[in-house]
Amino acid sequence: MLDDVPDDVVDHRFKGLPPDAAGLTCAALAAERRNLFTGGFTTPVLALSAEALDHNLAALTEFTARHGLAFAPHGKTSMAPKLLARQLAAGAWGITAATPAQLRVYRAFGVPRVFLANELVDAAALRWLATELDGDPDFRCVVYVDSVRGVQLMDAALRAAGARRPLEVVVELGAGDGARTGARTEAACAAVAGAVAATGTLRLVGVAGYEGEVPQATPDRVADWLRRLVALAVDLDRAGRFADAGQIVVSAGGSAWFDTVAEVFATLPELSAPVLPLLRSGAYVSHDEGHYQELTPFNRVPQEGALRPAFTLWAQVVSKPEPDQAFVNAGKRDAAYDLRLPAPKVVRDPVTGRERPADGITLTALSDQHGWLALEPGAELEVGDWVGLGMSHPCTIFDKWQLIPLVQDDGTVVDYVRTYF
Repeated sequence: MLDDVPDDVVDHRFKGLPPDAAGLTCAALAAERRNLFTGGFTTPVLALSAEALDHNLAALTEFTARHGLAFAPHGKTSMAPKLLARQLAAGAWGITAATPAQLRVYRAFGVPRVFLANELVDAAALRWLATELDGDPDFRCVVYVDSVRGVQLMDAALRAAGARRPLEVVVELGAGDGARTGARTEAACAAVAGAVAATGTLRLVGVAGYEGEVPQATPDRVADWLRRLVALAVDLDRAGRFADAGQIVVSAGGSAWFDTVAEVFATLPELSAPVLPLLRSGAYVSHDEGHYQELTPFNRVPQEGALRPAFTLWAQVVSKPEPDQAFVNAGKRDAAYDLRLPAPKVVRDPVTGRERPADGITLTALSDQHGWLALEPGAELEVGDWVGLGMSHPCTIFDKWQLIPLVQDDGTVVDYVRTYF
């Protein structure tokens, strides 16, 4: 089904697309191979680099294969069936979700394996999931548990739903005091495992967590926590908690420390069943111009590979009321800004097509539909110019754009990526 994504009709629902393309399907518009800058696209418009996307997909595929890791990239980063399909085609074990809504999108498009990195205690969602599992013997879903209370709620909801297949769960080890979710101690994890064993609706298949939440993270701190996760798997296995698991899942991995995950998971000992060392990094698909660009493990181990920023948000200068101030027509509704503001990278003359570096230009604030630009003396910028903005933290840009042009380096639009948020 991922090969059969509905072909949307271009219309007013989708920002930035050419008004004169209204009524065309995305496939028909892509076949015209219009240029992003001269083909009638309106600003602001978000562009996804075809070349950077290809490069990034290959980089993590090669990394995980080299280190013997299974891969379930976090799909919340994109929620785009075309990108999920490409990740699965590149060898991903499955896709990671964070919410029942995301899980339903994945299943609507036929994703065969999903890792839900959250404890699921919503009775309605569990009822739907039980039906989905019972209706498709080839569908596999693995879900976090981190509390005895959560286990009890899940068990009650699944019993009420008449679930026939046990739901596979992994105990989540928290990354430390003050971190996000997860049982804080090994004793608490053992209690959760015991509660799972007392149910008939859940099956314990492993352990998991998220090292990106380790307080004051450093390579040593992250490695120490990952070693705790591995030791927890060993201890629970010795206690016989994985007796019903045909495969033991040990999972971690955001986009900032996957090198350390690979290093520590390489020390996983032989357990009572085959081990699935599962990495879940997701932001690598588009990468960014700030947060992850600085934190990427490939900065620490450049011989392992590299990632390329794949997003450019093109906005147009609509006002220059003072010599040192200008405004573009992209704001909070268009740009990722939860971690850092967008950064001007390039300026394009809309008449000549000449591009130049955005030297001396800084984006200082975002209103709902305007970006505030501060101009240093000598900065070259005029009303009508297009400004290419680099995005920080790509996770929050996909949800602002439901149809994104996939653009080659020469500006040719070769496809459109539909997102579902």
